[in-house]
Amino acid sequence: MAGPVSCRRQPLPRQTGSDQEVTCALPSRPQGSSPYRKHRRHALCQTLAHLYRMGPEIWQVTYILSYPSALPSFLGDISHVEVLGQHIIILNNVNVAMEMLDKKSSSYSDRPVLPMGGELVGWKNTLVLLPYGDRFREYRKNFARVIGSRAAMDTYHPTEEIETHRFLQRVLAKPAELSQHVRHTAGAIILRISHGYKVKEHQDPFIDLADRAVDQFSMSTATGAFMVDMIPSLTYVPDWFPGASFKTKANEWRVTLEEMVQKPYQFVKDQMAAGIAPESFVSNLLEGRTLSAEEEHIVRWSSASLYSGMLASLRGRRTVSAIYSLFLALTLFPDVQKKAQAEIDAVIGSDRLPNFTDRDSLPYVEALAKEVLRWNVVVPLAVPHRVAEDDVHDGYYIPKGTLVIPNIWFMLHDPRTYSEPNEFRPERFLGKAPETDPRSICFGFGRRICPGLHLADASVWISVAMSLAAFDVSKIIENGVEVTPEIDPSSGTISHPKPFKCSIKPRSAKALELIQQDPVY
Repeated sequence: MAGPVSCRRQPLPRQTGSDQEVTCALPSRPQGSSPYRKHRRHALCQTLAHLYRMGPEIWQVTYILSYPSALPSFLGDISHVEVLGQHIIILNNVNVAMEMLDKKSSSYSDRPVLPMGGELVGWKNTLVLLPYGDRFREYRKNFARVIGSRAAMDTYHPTEEIETHRFLQRVLAKPAELSQHVRHTAGAIILRISHGYKVKEHQDPFIDLADRAVDQFSMSTATGAFMVDMIPSLTYVPDWFPGASFKTKANEWRVTLEEMVQKPYQFVKDQMAAGIAPESFVSNLLEGRTLSAEEEHIVRWSSASLYSGMLASLRGRRTVSAIYSLFLALTLFPDVQKKAQAEIDAVIGSDRLPNFTDRDSLPYVEALAKEVLRWNVVVPLAVPHRVAEDDVHDGYYIPKGTLVIPNIWFMLHDPRTYSEPNEFRPERFLGKAPETDPRSICFGFGRRICPGLHLADASVWISVAMSLAAFDVSKIIENGVEVTPEIDPSSGTISHPKPFKCSIKPRSAKALELIQQDPVY
């Protein structure tokens, strides 16, 4: 059993059988800069020490990073820990995050180097792990050109509306398979926008390929899964060397990643050569251009970043998780559902489904979509930013190489920002003094803000509006007992509600008729 924990410049006592040490000490700092506040440092040390005593299986910093809501509020706006020589800062305040990551974005926009997933498998070429530099800026320009604003997204509104209508039809046919329908629809929208590709109803090869590649991404970047991430020099050992089986695995996963990048890209080129390519992210970037090798690399990998990142973003799916959370909220809060439906009925009537031209006329539906993003946070912790150069922020010395992680979950549940933060209450975004728009937080900060935020926002809104117009969602009755779903999101980079059951039925005969109409491009 580990002894008492101190916050002095020494590691926690090592527990028998564990090869991990954690230091709660601070880095040396320039003269005149203030240390981290002692009581906050002490609180974090005590929290880590408690987990440490639970044994090496549980003692991982990833436990805390997987459950951001477990970080005690008394840790303050900036929390620090050092793990195996790596400084990690967790930001628990949105204003501090904006001061550091937005206003000092040139210094806070790099990414950590991941030897297995990033270097050996090759995910360092996608936007999420791409080092900050010229290539990164070119990727962002491509995103901005095609989906970088609400106005740019107007081109893709018909795609969103048609595929969401098809989602309603799938839910009508098999309501018990809600989760699968949400995933399929997200893939259909993203592939249509990114590559002009129409997905197959079952076992689509491009969706299956992306799912396989991103599953491998999750495994290749899992904390502590591969020794090479702790000893980067192992990258250079030959494949036949004893214990180097990770290199064989990396080579296999690299092939999957290359296929995910190349096959959809070649599909677009073939369609363009035949003169039948619909407008898409890739076709817009290729049209009328002769590309150099570097330019083609940027188009291939930036389109793959959109395709893989939006379809299955970092161990999960942003849009999928948000829309699944919508149905959980509608199940648990029937009064909210009725208010939103009453607004739709008053503004649109019952003769058609909502579309994007109605958005400005449906303020309660807009507020409900915002509350979905805030209440069940899709990305509890943002992907770490890596500090490119030494910095002193508000008296705190932050050395080059420090990982800075915004605690998105806490920011969106901070009682200083949101009244009664655990309550699902769309009204908080209405009236003369609306609370902070969660979209200014949940998509990240600075130059690493999610480049597909307008696409994700549009997908969530049209799903909210159409689903409310078409269906009544309620708790199911099993054996004469009403079943209340549990609010318990999964841990991880992307958070999903636990699987739950609910009743999904057309609101009326007219709603059934609208759902069954055949949407066409």
